[in-house]
Amino acid sequence: MHRPPTAEARVAEELAAVRPAVLPRYTQELPGARAAVLTRLWRALCHEPLPWITGRERGAHGLALRLADGRTLHGPHADPYATSAYVTGVRLGREPYADPARLMTALGVPHASAFAAELADSVASLALSRAGADHPKEWPVGVPPAEGRARDWEWEQRVVDGHPFHPGCRSRPGFSVADQLAYGPEHRPVVELGTVPVPSGECLVSGDWPEELRDGDRWLVPVHPWQAAHVLKRPQRPWRPARPLLSLRTLALPGGPHVKTALSARLTSSVRDISPYSVRTAAPLSDLAVELAARTGGLLHVTRTLGAVTAHSPDLAALLRESPEVYAAPGEHVLPVAALGTTSLPDSPEWLAAFARLALTVGLRLLDLGVALEAHGQNLLVILSPDGAPRRLVYRDLADVRVSPARLARHGITPPALTGRLVTDDATALRRKLFGSLVAGALAGTAGSGAALAAALATAVPHLPDTPDLTALREAPLPAKALTLMRLSPDRPGDLWAALPNPLVLEPGRSDQ
Repeated sequence: MHRPPTAEARVAEELAAVRPAVLPRYTQELPGARAAVLTRLWRALCHEPLPWITGRERGAHGLALRLADGRTLHGPHADPYATSAYVTGVRLGREPYADPARLMTALGVPHASAFAAELADSVASLALSRAGADHPKEWPVGVPPAEGRARDWEWEQRVVDGHPFHPGCRSRPGFSVADQLAYGPEHRPVVELGTVPVPSGECLVSGDWPEELRDGDRWLVPVHPWQAAHVLKRPQRPWRPARPLLSLRTLALPGGPHVKTALSARLTSSVRDISPYSVRTAAPLSDLAVELAARTGGLLHVTRTLGAVTAHSPDLAALLRESPEVYAAPGEHVLPVAALGTTSLPDSPEWLAAFARLALTVGLRLLDLGVALEAHGQNLLVILSPDGAPRRLVYRDLADVRVSPARLARHGITPPALTGRLVTDDATALRRKLFGSLVAGALAGTAGSGAALAAALATAVPHLPDTPDLTALREAPLPAKALTLMRLSPDRPGDLWAALPNPLVLEPGRSDQ
């Protein structure tokens, strides 16, 4: 019986055809990629509310997970905030598993087959990403003297492993190897963007659409080449070269703004597009965020949305926003928080505590004013002094924040005319949005372990203004998106949540239960 090639074998075959020189390094990176994805999966199994796990028992040498069908899964103690690939194998009954896709297949739970395919794709794509990486972990980062500092897209390219806690950290099932090499930021390509002309009467526009992207009574909508070839299947005009950023569908124009394009491929965990709702709310959200940032004493900048357009289709839309670089003074560096792990800065407990204090001061201040930022390592950027000290923050991409009209009104701020999913006064929903992205995401990913995160928070929190939100952060379990549960629950739209052990109240040396 003929079996289709595994994801690892398929990538190897394609790589041999399009970039054979990289094939030996790809093969070398596969075991580490399996361990990295397995570590993320084990974190989910140990901490997410998966209905088919009925019990978790901590022993002297690891954890035992009791499954609803009577089997037992054994593995090491699980640190929900660890980013190192410390899980190289687990045991289901007596059978060992080092491959996360094979493990998920063996578990045989509902929707496991589709998720196993994503895990296999994540492993292969991660090994491919690592095969082309060669970034020394140092500070300051060497940059050409003529430039004075690394450009924004250069920082984005240093992030090779993707999401620090998602098992599908590099899952790109809609992309061939040639696509990944051509469009993935970690492969350092230049992407030639095009435009599609649409009659202005058929478009919804928010903000100011630039003259450069108008042609008489038609709007020129920037289009990613993958989207043009695989989804739109219609001619496009050549426009400008650009560098892909962390989100892959957002690209930096040389000397100009960032362009967020529609890219209807499943990347990490969801199909990415730009909805008409996002276009409609882009301008009022941008105005509100800039107003609130002004109330942080200069600690936060928000990249302004310059314009957004959609042909009343999530598949044909684009958004232009400022580059974060406009907020960096000479000699300063501005980089996404996700890129901090590619430097040696987080190795210093003092630096990590200072960064945590800055991030929490800003995040809690905005939350108190009435906006919960989705401040994960991709949306949140930090401005560093020439010697690496954290000075200010930059936030980008307002498409999934949460806005509380009641909190805004309490501070004398007129709420914008917003409706829909962005608007809520529910304190739990607001705190989940911020704490799940900032603390369980950006800060945990930067710290790299529960112990380092706990130490940084313990130093930073006493210096923060005492608010009900801070009390919840100090005393309640830490919310985090249940990323694996969400992938295994296709019939449950929206975010699902896990409650992680609060690093501020952990017993010394404990981060697994």
